[in-house]
Amino acid sequence: MELVENIRNLAESKLTDNSQFVVDVVVKGQKGPRKVLIVIDGDNGVTIDDCANLSRELSKSLDDLQLIAESYTLEVSTPGLDQPLRLRRQYIKNVGRRVKVVSSQGVSEGKLISASDDKIVLEQETGQGKEKTITNKEIDYSDIEKIFVLVSFK
Repeated sequence: MELVENIRNLAESKLTDNSQFVVDVVVKGQKGPRKVLIVIDGDNGVTIDDCANLSRELSKSLDDLQLIAESYTLEVSTPGLDQPLRLRRQYIKNVGRRVKVVSSQGVSEGKLISASDDKIVLEQETGQGKEKTITNKEIDYSDIEKIFVLVSFK
């Protein structure tokens, strides 16, 4: 785990935009070349150029510091649509979007309307037409197992 933390700290130090942050660092493989995956996100999004720039800077630093003795493949990416939100900062970024929450209370879908220090609030619609009702559901972070942003093609 120390290697992962060292790489995370190094990657965070190389981000030049304060609105960007490291979501995850994964190091795979013991035999042969290792794979190092850095997942970054940003309050205002991340471009492919941001990923490429971080990859170049990080690769040079990893080589200079010799954090990984054997050969490795470095990949810098953004979270995909199938990846759950991991950090509160990602929740805040996605306020206003529809999400699916898997929690100890079951599965809930709705519009994420807030993300405070200890919980999120979903706006949920039930019924149709004149029977439609809107309710707010609070879910503590400690109860959330996974949360995904739902993509709408409307």
